[in-house]
Amino acid sequence: MSDFKLKIGFPKGSLEEATFDLFSRAGWRISVPSRSYIPSINDPELSGILFRAQEMSRYVEDGVIDVGITGHDWVVENGSDVVEVCELLYSKATSNPVKWVLAVPEESGIDSPEQLADGIIATELLETTKRFFAARNIPVKKVEFSWGATEVKARLVNAIVDVTETGSSLRANKLKIIATLLTSTTRLVANKAAWADPRKRQKIEDIALMLQGAIAAREKVGLKLNAPRAKLNEILGALQGRLEEGQSPTINNLADEDWVAVEVIVDSMVERAILPALRRAGARAIISYPLGKMIS
Repeated sequence: MSDFKLKIGFPKGSLEEATFDLFSRAGWRISVPSRSYIPSINDPELSGILFRAQEMSRYVEDGVIDVGITGHDWVVENGSDVVEVCELLYSKATSNPVKWVLAVPEESGIDSPEQLADGIIATELLETTKRFFAARNIPVKKVEFSWGATEVKARLVNAIVDVTETGSSLRANKLKIIATLLTSTTRLVANKAAWADPRKRQKIEDIALMLQGAIAAREKVGLKLNAPRAKLNEILGALQGRLEEGQSPTINNLADEDWVAVEVIVDSMVERAILPALRRAGARAIISYPLGKMIS
């Protein structure tokens, strides 16, 4: 029996549930016993541990783990020398990138970073914020670490740098954005020595492929339908403009030579418009089904 193990870090906290759900859709079942940081994984080649996303890239760089999932923002903040294997467009709320923004109270009268000279900035993204003001030669008095609830501190200090995905929390606290410091998405990052090891690299690449396949499938559906051969052009016309570049329907003959079977993958957002159009064009026995993974 092989003793090969790839040590993988999962993010503890806000991304934890979304990450385990993604891995489940990619084919891995992961469970974490109560009060434990060591997950159980249905893959004898994986050994997992939970770390805060903020410190994940440090442990990857130091070789404590071979690969981990964290935000690009924390790789930048920590200045970690790691391999960013792939982007994983998922998060706790949406699949949109998150942004670290400089924000001030709406009533402050401040409209640019330059107006914060000699001011105090509160943030969890300490080093990146310091670099932002230094690069612009803006001499702020202090960039201080914020231990959460950063929006509340915007009226206690001069400004905050906080992360936002939808902007709703900033608006609710009557804050306005005056600059964006960093845009970030979740990444699979690898230790450089692990990436140079052929067997570990193959396992990492396999994980990346399956995770990206699960993400790609999330917003797609498969369609199967029967079409009268005489109506085929009309039915294919209903799909025109609804398919991604490079995609083409699969068409197979049926036992009844006057009919064919058509199969195609479409964006789930256009499914509700496509199905009635296909029905009107003559399609019958239309089946819509979710996809597990879609690998190009």
